[in-house]
Amino acid sequence: MSVVTLLGVEVLNNPAKFGDKYEFEITFECLEPLEKDLEWKLTYVGSATSDQYDQELDSLLVGPIPVGVSKFPFEADAPDTKRIPDSDIIGVTVILLTCAYDGREFVRVGYYVNNEYDSPELIDDPPSKPIIERVRRNILAEKPRVTRFAIKWDNEASAPAEFPPEQPEADLAADEEEYGAEEVELEQAEAEAEAEAEDEGGDANMAEADADVEGEAGGKADDELSEDGSVDIEDESEDDLEEEDGEEGEEVEGDAMDEDAMEVDGAEKSNGTKTTEVVMSH
Repeated sequence: MSVVTLLGVEVLNNPAKFGDKYEFEITFECLEPLEKDLEWKLTYVGSATSDQYDQELDSLLVGPIPVGVSKFPFEADAPDTKRIPDSDIIGVTVILLTCAYDGREFVRVGYYVNNEYDSPELIDDPPSKPIIERVRRNILAEKPRVTRFAIKWDNEASAPAEFPPEQPEADLAADEEEYGAEEVELEQAEAEAEAEAEDEGGDANMAEADADVEGEAGGKADDELSEDGSVDIEDESEDDLEEEDGEEGEEVEGDAMDEDAMEVDGAEKSNGTKTTEVVMSH
């Protein structure tokens, strides 16, 4: 907790000429008696490229500080133009109002400052060498950037912790039991879910594969049955026909031979030549 709190800063002479003084009225509150003074400073940032052009315009020690709300005026001279690059005089820059206690800065207020010429002719066609008497500054007082820092005041209890507080109970449990335990459980749950999904997907794929195999096997079996059936039927018909032909042939073999002999004899008699009939079985 800060012992001193900045309540407000009022910029008094704004806008103003570049060479005029900076004037502020600062209000702050002190919560307990302080042993030392507060040091206020105003710094002008001469260039955005390097801090070597920064100028401390003025500093002021305020004290002793009573408990309660206090207000005081703060003035600072304009920056030295000889220490500012000519190219950085015209344009936007920054001023910093800071306060420190016992050499430790605890608050910083930054303002943007716009420096430009006071006539449209010079604004449209600025000279190579700035004319300081024609330059006016405008502090954007409505948009300050306030930064606060925790510091040690007069007692050690107000000092900010330099290291994390001790936690003896944190060393009683193993790291793997406490740190990252939730992450490990989450990873295990995700792994189990993925394994179950893979098993279900595998079973589904196996079932589809079995169904496809059974369908193909059934189709092939039907084809084989239809093909084999037709072949068997033809084979059986041919075999039965051959057996029947064989039996009939045995029975009529004698008669056929007699008839053939008779036909042959008749043929020889009629033509005088020998002919043989060829019977083709289908």
